[in-house]
Amino acid sequence: MKPIRSLEDALNRCQAMGMRLSRQRRFILELLWEAKEHLSAREIYDRLNKQAHSIGHTSVYQNLEALSREGIIECIERSEGRLYGNVSDSHSHVNCLDTTQILDVHVELPIELLEQIQQQTGVRIVDYRIDFYGYRTPESATEGSSVSDTPKAS
Repeated sequence: MKPIRSLEDALNRCQAMGMRLSRQRRFILELLWEAKEHLSAREIYDRLNKQAHSIGHTSVYQNLEALSREGIIECIERSEGRLYGNVSDSHSHVNCLDTTQILDVHVELPIELLEQIQQQTGVRIVDYRIDFYGYRTPESATEGSSVSDTPKAS
């Protein structure tokens, strides 16, 4: 299936899947593509209502669940609750520890590394997602630490 790379792609996917494109669903998709960040259902509700789009809590939650269930938007489970984003195809995240922002990035690992992981585990890798964590501002990071002394995942 072709990845969703634009609002138009998302709308077309909804139609191709037989999903009704209600005005509420369209507003949610437009907001996520415009914002290009991960938002909670509450933030989506608040932003839509500030834009004078009268939409209820229940409608926001139901539409977000339907869109994420069908793979049209992304749903990230966090301890604070679910966050929704516009990128739904396989990708990685950079988690900014001082702003709590989550940035979408497409990372392609070298084939040699994937082969090494497959040899170590006996599992054929078909997809992957990586979570990176760091600080946007140098003063937020611990003094003297750098990428080279960051703990490596095992």
